[in-house]
Amino acid sequence: MKTYIFIVIFTTLVTAYCSAIPTNEKKQRVHEKSLSDEDHEKNGQHNNEFDHDAFLGHDEAETFDQLSPEESKARLSIIVDKIDENKDGEVTEPELKAWIQYVQRRYIVTDTDRMWKDHDPNNENLLVWNSYQKRTFGYDDEPKEGSPTFDYKNMIERDRRRWNRADTDKDGKLSKEEFQHFLHPEEAEHMRDIVVEETLEDIDKDGDGYISLNEYIGDMWPRKEEEKGEEEPDWVKSERDQFTVHRDKNKDGKMDREEVMDWIIPADYDHSEAEADHLIFEADADKDGKLSKEEILEKYDLFVGSQATDFGEALTKHDEF
Repeated sequence: MKTYIFIVIFTTLVTAYCSAIPTNEKKQRVHEKSLSDEDHEKNGQHNNEFDHDAFLGHDEAETFDQLSPEESKARLSIIVDKIDENKDGEVTEPELKAWIQYVQRRYIVTDTDRMWKDHDPNNENLLVWNSYQKRTFGYDDEPKEGSPTFDYKNMIERDRRRWNRADTDKDGKLSKEEFQHFLHPEEAEHMRDIVVEETLEDIDKDGDGYISLNEYIGDMWPRKEEEKGEEEPDWVKSERDQFTVHRDKNKDGKMDREEVMDWIIPADYDHSEAEADHLIFEADADKDGKLSKEEILEKYDLFVGSQATDFGEALTKHDEF
């Protein structure tokens, strides 16, 4: 049963984090638009881990973190050749932006592929709800009082609601594309109100349909009872200002559905373009507005991570990126 619960938590993107999260860490609610769960700055200092996630994707960035500098540069060189689509020896802003967007889409596609295979849809290449529920929760019966699934009633109903929204042709089954929308609703326009609804359910503790400042901070910085007298970290104070100045646009002291949408799925900022411009600015030694392979390799630690020492051949035997 633990396996099934894990799958539920994994596939349901907008769920509350467990209470074991250290309370000085910031919980993220913004979806995918931010390229990384890392902050671009930490304690006023630039955070290269954000750039690594944006440039490589989180999983691949972790792989690079285990490589020697020499191996990181060698693999980065291969990636640069892929980014340089017209093979002119220069990486332009549009090429770098396209690569970053590809990296973000790749996570969604590979995650969907993995989950699709795990659920093993029928020969019609469609996934039915009862099959999904049984694979995820262990039972395919309705979550009625006294039934084995009653303990998971809220999670099942929440997944079913998301399932029905993803089922655009209303045949009761999900195609692979529809299943991708189910797993990653923030990426599909017709699913985004579900993301808002789930976020409100998680954060709106008094059930009034709005997110107050205290609910906003309490979700990002959940504290145990014995910790409530502790001084707030600087980032919490900053988030209070963010709520007041930017999140609460109509200044009524709370966030409505539209304001929640603007917060968790911002539409007015191209993060991939901003990240491409940032990387070029940092690595463009001759200031010609584009990057040569030499400039990228010279600043390799901006694009990819590595260990300062080589931990041996075993750690560097990975499939080619």
